[in-house]
Amino acid sequence: MLRAVAHLPAHHGRGPAMDSLVLAHDERRLRRKLLTGRNGTEILVDYPNTITLDHEGALELEDGRLVEIRAASEILYAVTARDAAHLLRLAWHIGNRHTPAQLDAGRILIKRDHVLKTMLEGLGATVTDVTEPFFAEHGAYHSHSHAEPGHALLARK
Repeated sequence: MLRAVAHLPAHHGRGPAMDSLVLAHDERRLRRKLLTGRNGTEILVDYPNTITLDHEGALELEDGRLVEIRAASEILYAVTARDAAHLLRLAWHIGNRHTPAQLDAGRILIKRDHVLKTMLEGLGATVTDVTEPFFAEHGAYHSHSHAEPGHALLARK
């Protein structure tokens, strides 16, 4: 078993990886976990704080080798609306239920939940089954620093 000593952001430019991990959205947010790469490499992640592994980022192992991170395809709903104001209203209802959501221009992605689907359709949304990687927003109360270079408040400036 190898220990991860650092996590590298997407497009880190540090060279090819010796193995890869394909992880769902919830699995990419971790603090301490034993992971197994696609080639069978066992990796211990044990950081002092919770981190989010970037799609196309990597874990640097104690021997200097890299393990690539890939976002797994997930079973989701794509929620669309009549217009931008309607989509904003739908986003409020989804957020009010503390549901992880990926906010894209023109759509919201959420994990499939028949109760939410019924509610959203009742509010006039179009809800479509999709399968693709999921990049939900992290809540404002997750433990992190607003000074991190990749933080959404800094990245959108």
